[in-house]
Formats: sequence, structure tokens, C-alpha cells
Amino acid sequence: MKVRFWGVRGSIPSPGPDTSRYGGNTTCIEVTTDGGATIILDAGTGIRPLGLELSKKGPIEAAICISHTHWDHIQGLPFFLPLFIPGNKIEFFGAFDPVYQKDLQAILAQQMEYCYFPVRELELKAELLYTTLREGRSFEYKDATITNVMMNHPVLTYGYRVDCNGQSVFFSGDHEPPQNIYSADDTFFTEYAELINSKMGQICEVARDVDLFIVDAQYTEPELIHKRGWGHGSFSSALAMARLAKAKRVIFTHHDPTRVDDQIDLIEKKLKAQARRNDPSISMAREGLEIDLA
Repeated sequence: MKVRFWGVRGSIPSPGPDTSRYGGNTTCIEVTTDGGATIILDAGTGIRPLGLELSKKGPIEAAICISHTHWDHIQGLPFFLPLFIPGNKIEFFGAFDPVYQKDLQAILAQQMEYCYFPVRELELKAELLYTTLREGRSFEYKDATITNVMMNHPVLTYGYRVDCNGQSVFFSGDHEPPQNIYSADDTFFTEYAELINSKMGQICEVARDVDLFIVDAQYTEPELIHKRGWGHGSFSSALAMARLAKAKRVIFTHHDPTRVDDQIDLIEKKLKAQARRNDPSISMAREGLEIDLA
């Protein structure tokens, strides 16, 4: 199984000379199974160059697993060339939005209405299929098994685990470590702490022993203090989750749009210097990075 990063930024694309080494496109990860199946994790602007590359290969079948429908995770879809080509088959998987009572198809089609884009979803030429997933469901796609788990973000968000022939990868989507909303002397503090621990245990059980743990680490710890509730983790919280899951390798992604390449270099150097003996190997996601899990 191979994993390739096509977009590693969070929030908004950030092109320019200071972000060129790690890349400025928003989240998109390509997983290619041993049998040649294509599984795409999120559809940020990185899915555009991925689509151009895939279209060189002729008729395409692909699964696109959407962690959640914030713009930086779906905004590349209107520019995903395979959607416009007859004979292609694209299957979408994602959550139902319980707040706005919309399924994935309705949300994705809405961003392609004429007031936002000149081509409607109904005018696309590929065969499109949509599956609404319930939390914790495992399903088969070609020679892979995909399992979801609910993360902590301001909209319903799934993390995804992909297994194929004994190889595994987990992608967190966007995730903020839950915080206890009660003070330590409050009657409900202990009960809420147990709830948090249970949820973290559920996430880490799905991600248990993965070969590759791809995790949202948009903020530093000082930044996270001022951005509680925005739905993202820090490098420290992301590493802590990878440790709990006993992941073999962790890659930090969803880089803040204000984070320039030199800053990412320094953070990576610091994290490696502070690593414990039994920590997973640590690296930063960058566009074009390809990992062969075989």
C-alpha cells in the first residue's frame, strides 16, 4: 500500500516562496492499495493536481472519503478532472450533517450551484455514488477495509483507517483534544474526564498499531491556548494520541497557513530532539511525499 500527499495545509491555500517546500494546497491524501485501488482522503485543493495525474491513466475508479465538509477539505472537488469524464466511477463516503439535516451529496452539490461554480453537479459526466456512513462502520472497497471513527471538531468529522494486506494507515481529519468543561472542584469534573478518556480510547482503538498515523497538528501549544474550540490539535497533542495508539510512524499535517517552511523545519527538529526512546518516527507532511508501506 502506498500513500502520497497532495495537499498538507489547513484552513486556506497558502502558495508562495515561503511555503513551496512543504506546499500550499489544502488537505488531500492518495492511498493506492496493493491491488491498484485508489482511495482519496479529503478533497482540498490538492485533489486538483491528483486528478490531472489520475486522468493520464484512462478510465478511473476511486473512492473519496470525506472527513468533513469544511471548505479546505472539499474546495478542490469542482476542479477534480475525473468528475468531468464519461466512463469514470467515483464513490463518495462521509457523514450526514445532523445540524443542517443534509447528507454528503446535498452539501457537495451545493458548492457547485451556479452562484458558486459554472458547472453543476448534475452536469458532471462521471458516474457518482454516495454512501452515508454511520460511526464505527467498516466497509470494503476493492482490496481494502476502511473504518471510520468520530473525531472532535466543530462539525461532525470522521477519522479513517485503511487496512490492506496487513498494512494500515490512519488519517485523523481535523481533531482538537477534548477539554474538561468543568473545574476540578465541580461535581461533574470526574464524570466528564471519564467521558473524555473513553472517547480518546475509542479513537486510539480504531488506530491501534497502525503503520502510519497522519494527524492534524495545526498549532503549537502557545497558539492552541488562544484558539480553543477552533477544532485543531497541537504537535504535542497529536504525538500524545499517536503514542496512545502505539502507531509506528506519525506524520503531522494540516499546517497552519501562516507557518512558513523554515518554521516547520525548526518544529520538526525540536520534536525529534525531545522524542522518547519508544516514540514512533516523526516527520512533517509535504506535498509529493510518498510512502510505501510494503
